[in-house]
Amino acid sequence: MFRRFWLANIASNFGGLVQAVGAAWMMTLISDSDALVALVQASTTLPVMVFSLISGAVADSYDRRRIMLASQIFMLAAAIALTVFAYEGWLNAWLLLTFTFLIGCGMAFNNPAWQASVRDFVGKDLLPGAVLLNGVGFNVTRSVAPAIGGTIVATAGASVAFLVNALSYLGLLFAVWTWRGSESDEGQRREPLRSAIGSGIRYVALSPNLMRIYSRGFVFGLTAVVMLALLPLIARDTLAGDSFTFGLLLGAFGFGAVLGGLWSAAIARHLSSEWMVRLSFLCMALATACVSLSVWLPVTMIAVGL
Repeated sequence: MFRRFWLANIASNFGGLVQAVGAAWMMTLISDSDALVALVQASTTLPVMVFSLISGAVADSYDRRRIMLASQIFMLAAAIALTVFAYEGWLNAWLLLTFTFLIGCGMAFNNPAWQASVRDFVGKDLLPGAVLLNGVGFNVTRSVAPAIGGTIVATAGASVAFLVNALSYLGLLFAVWTWRGSESDEGQRREPLRSAIGSGIRYVALSPNLMRIYSRGFVFGLTAVVMLALLPLIARDTLAGDSFTFGLLLGAFGFGAVLGGLWSAAIARHLSSEWMVRLSFLCMALATACVSLSVWLPVTMIAVGL
């Protein structure tokens, strides 16, 4: 069952990344506003931030199979609507942002339920390996899907990229439909939703180390996401490229994540976790500065990969 979900998630991630290329590049074509181009990235990630507390509590309080099933059906419907609107030429900037926001809402509720279900599939002993495989699967997909997405957008149009994403949900829907849930959770008394959210907030508020980690992660994420949000403009304006150029840059980002994952274990033998984080932040800062100044695609790809 874990293998079935893992493969289906890889297919779904592939479709989502192809759609991300299509949506971001389409915005550069239908709007001259740099802010609207950046909002494509924001519209996808904003629901995760807004609904994170609620979706985490929902995943702990209700049937995860039903949550994932409802989320996948909702995202499939939004993806089909986006495909139809793009094919018929009905899309404008705000409709595009609305559809990407709705798909992000589905992701915000689906992902916590999926992540919490991994232990049901593999048990406690195999959980670290399963989590690692999830990360590897996503990053490997992220290293190839954007370039393929850029090719699809350049040759067939954004509507085909959106269709690829809609079709990618079918495998995950099949996996969820054939899963019967965890028998160990049947009859277990669940904490009320409001109480669960309050418990999570209190736990973090009373844990100084967690507060420091979350605060640092928030500041880093708030600034680091700027490069991803503006990458379509870098491809179009700075590098004078097309959707394939944008896909190559996103692919370099994913390829760098794969290499980072492979090297992290070896680096951890020589550096503490704290120093790894500090050096990673420094590397990110220098690479972002290089991206902002480079006008050559190979140099920009290397910097994005770093």
